[in-house]
Amino acid sequence: MTAIRSVVLGCGSYLPERVLTNAELAARIDTSDDWIVQRTGISERHIAADDEFTSHLAINAARAALADANIDAQSIDLIVLATSTPDNTFPATAVAVQHALGINHGVAFDLQAVCSGFVFALTTADNFLRAGSHKRALVIGAETFSRILDWSDRGTCVLFGDGAGAVVLEAQQHSGTISDPGVLTTHLRSDGRHKSKLFVDGGPGSTKTVGYLRM
Repeated sequence: MTAIRSVVLGCGSYLPERVLTNAELAARIDTSDDWIVQRTGISERHIAADDEFTSHLAINAARAALADANIDAQSIDLIVLATSTPDNTFPATAVAVQHALGINHGVAFDLQAVCSGFVFALTTADNFLRAGSHKRALVIGAETFSRILDWSDRGTCVLFGDGAGAVVLEAQQHSGTISDPGVLTTHLRSDGRHKSKLFVDGGPGSTKTVGYLRM
């Protein structure tokens, strides 16, 4: 018995140059380095430049993953980008990545699942590859959360920053046992009863605004 596994060929990441420290935040809001570190372990976060979008972060992470995998971007036939802060409402930010990499075949789309977005994207790509419809996938998680933060809210603005990570997955035939390399199994679950615990108070279909993150 054999099985198709989604095997990681390469990984890449990207962080904006701008670093925002706890000390800088403490000078702007009622908080301190001790308060933040004690509760979160965070001492600094990276913030995208004004002219740096989610797509730019994703493109850099994607290029790093492709370089790590030592493969040509033209061999990618699936791009799944997890983000809650897309460049535009549409089209998908994934197509901006696709274009920047010089790819004009296959499929590219966004997926929105916030903190668990990369896991959802990886699971989605894994299912495409195991189904046999695609051969190589670029899975990316990218966010510019600094754009949707209320910088006067110390309970949320200290927690988030900007950045991107990516992996290249390849469909490979293996023995079908737990000793196989790659993704063995995935399990997703959602529970809408807890929507109000972490949300953004805006959207094009409700307030016609972007809104801010609330927790």
